[in-house]
Amino acid sequence: MILLTPDIRYALRANAINSAAAQAQPFDPVPVVKFFNPLGAGTWLATELYTDGDTLFGLADLGFGCPEMGVFSLNEIESIRLPYGMRIERDEGFYSPHSLSRWASTARRAGSIIHAEQLLIRARPDAAPDLPADPAQGAAG
Repeated sequence: MILLTPDIRYALRANAINSAAAQAQPFDPVPVVKFFNPLGAGTWLATELYTDGDTLFGLADLGFGCPEMGVFSLNEIESIRLPYGMRIERDEGFYSPHSLSRWASTARRAGSIIHAEQLLIRARPDAAPDLPADPAQGAAG
């Protein structure tokens, strides 16, 4: 499977250009593409592709309960070899109206991108998803 089609590559590059142009203003696009491990919990959401054609920016979740925003390598994702000849795949049906920051905050509280996706599917784009209370905030309030 080709992980980045020309249309996806174009959308990722456009976001990277807009992000660089926005500098002082907040730029919070929706994820363009989702990659996943069909045999495990690894999931990546990307919003930008840098000029090197390899570095993606987005949300990465390797299945350890702590999704993180940052950069990751397309080449490294493409080079992963899984059992049974499988590889990392692109979710061809992925679409989200939710911004990357909303994905990140939901995924951190839910413990994974996979669980966040289930919550965000049911949530309106302008409403907070139904999440359990944050224990750290409950103690302070």
